[in-house]
Amino acid sequence: MAPDPGLLRLRTGLRAVLGIALAVTVAELAGFSLTASITGGLAALLALFTVTDATVRRQAVTTLLLPLAGFPVLALATLLHDHAPLRDAAFLLVVLGGVYARRWGPRGHALGIFAFMNFFSTQFLHAVPGQLPELYAAVGIALAAAGTVRFALWPIERRTPPPAAPAPLPGTGLARITTRQAIQATAACAVALGIGQVLSEDRWYWAVGTTWWIFVNTVSRGETLVRGFRRFLGTLLGIAVGMVVALPLHGAPLPTALLVAVCVFGIFYTAPLSYSWMMLSVTVMAGLLYGLLGVLDPALLVLRLEETVVGAVCAALAVLLILPVTTHAINDAWIQRALRAVHAATAASERRLAGEEAADPSPHVAELDLLLGRVRLSVAPLVHPLSPFRERKERARRVLALLDECAAEVRGLAAVAADPDASHDARLAAACWRVEAAVEGLTSPRTPKPAPAVAVEPETTAHPAPAPAALGHVSGLERLLAALDEPLKAPPGSLLVRS
Repeated sequence: MAPDPGLLRLRTGLRAVLGIALAVTVAELAGFSLTASITGGLAALLALFTVTDATVRRQAVTTLLLPLAGFPVLALATLLHDHAPLRDAAFLLVVLGGVYARRWGPRGHALGIFAFMNFFSTQFLHAVPGQLPELYAAVGIALAAAGTVRFALWPIERRTPPPAAPAPLPGTGLARITTRQAIQATAACAVALGIGQVLSEDRWYWAVGTTWWIFVNTVSRGETLVRGFRRFLGTLLGIAVGMVVALPLHGAPLPTALLVAVCVFGIFYTAPLSYSWMMLSVTVMAGLLYGLLGVLDPALLVLRLEETVVGAVCAALAVLLILPVTTHAINDAWIQRALRAVHAATAASERRLAGEEAADPSPHVAELDLLLGRVRLSVAPLVHPLSPFRERKERARRVLALLDECAAEVRGLAAVAADPDASHDARLAAACWRVEAAVEGLTSPRTPKPAPAVAVEPETTAHPAPAPAALGHVSGLERLLAALDEPLKAPPGSLLVRS
């Protein structure tokens, strides 16, 4: 029921179904085994789901690079399949490298996921070395099919390019978030692997997969804990649906294939909005695939839930005990970057109104929108319905509301600055300085420098109308930034709360 502007989620979901169906159909027509066809289908799903570069060109390059990450891992996983100690060690190295690769942005993120999932799918399907040539062929065909649909038959991104991800938070060594996450995820997966093998010698990998995916697209411990809960909830609901939907089919090919297509659509359609709903679709799809492989029974679904609990608990303990990244520290960083974007957009608008044609506030406005999305993600644990801290929740909601209002004022000011007939009012320079001082006061402990003297000329410009509009937006920013001072500097002395 959530809004879908431009039907983007609908089109993305339908395109994913088309791309994956094409990959699996070609694999079947080529006479590949069921294991190879499923491997190809998963490869196509990952290519369409994880490649999120900001431009179509970069997306195409990342798609072409996926085999470089996947093929060596696929070979390693099949060759070590019957050598448990070496297999487990190799899997943990893949986890470490896959998470660490996120430091290189969307491309590293996609390649890391693709490498991990190639190892995971080999365990899921019990692939052996003799199947490696057709597995390579199936993955290659799948990536070609996914690329054809994405870049030629249905190039959605050419009309509505995806927003670029904000630059990652800075840091070196253990201060870098991706380094800490790589250590956390590897330690958590190692424990999950051991406990998972106690639960099942054949299906232990679900515990590791759960832990891995909980760390995807999270930064702070609060985000990770919330994601773990949502994964458990989605898996629980998915198993309940699987009991009703997947079990009665007994792996019948045609209805199973149709329901898998529905699940694929559900994954892509719900992923931007709800991790729980996405996990419901993933869990039902996994049950259907087990049905195709002829191993589905109620005990297997219960085992899936048990290993999900193990993986979620391992992830939670890792982010709490190993090099923790606190929620308040991440909130501090993203909110400060958003506030600096507010100032940058305001300053660019003022220069544009002063006659500097090269000044363009629009990139700063776009950056602000991206940063606000990241702020909402980092603050999500504090505003979660199950959060017991009412005062913190209300403070976080107030900060989000005020930042959204700041963004609205910035957009309005940029629109005025874009008007070629807009004039410059000398009062605007003083007002913009006050915005700069307010931002500096919110993001720096230093006392702002005194305001420079600004001569205010009488309102005798040739176009007097736009100036009051610009001043109104800047005055609104001053008011909102002043209102942010109290919640951002509330005890315990840091932005938002210590979590």
